[in-house]
Amino acid sequence: MAIHPSVIKRHRQSLKRKARNQEIKSKIRTLIKKAKRAIEVKDRDSVSAQLGEVNRALRKAVSKGVLKSNTASRWLSRLARAVSAIRQQA
Repeated sequence: MAIHPSVIKRHRQSLKRKARNQEIKSKIRTLIKKAKRAIEVKDRDSVSAQLGEVNRALRKAVSKGVLKSNTASRWLSRLARAVSAIRQQA
């Protein structure tokens, strides 16, 4: 690494961004796991609330540039498909 003030600052910024992005991705993964557990248990009330939380977190991550839009849409679509399957079984 070059020893220039601008390079040092860039490195500091990249470390901050990396930590923030990892935190956001971890939170999203946790929310998705909770939603999947609610789907497995077939708890209809909890599932819709979980899906809303996941949607909100995914959209925020997209707006911050942590995730790509298609990735977030794909993850949400898979969850929504599982939720609608539960609703149709009723």
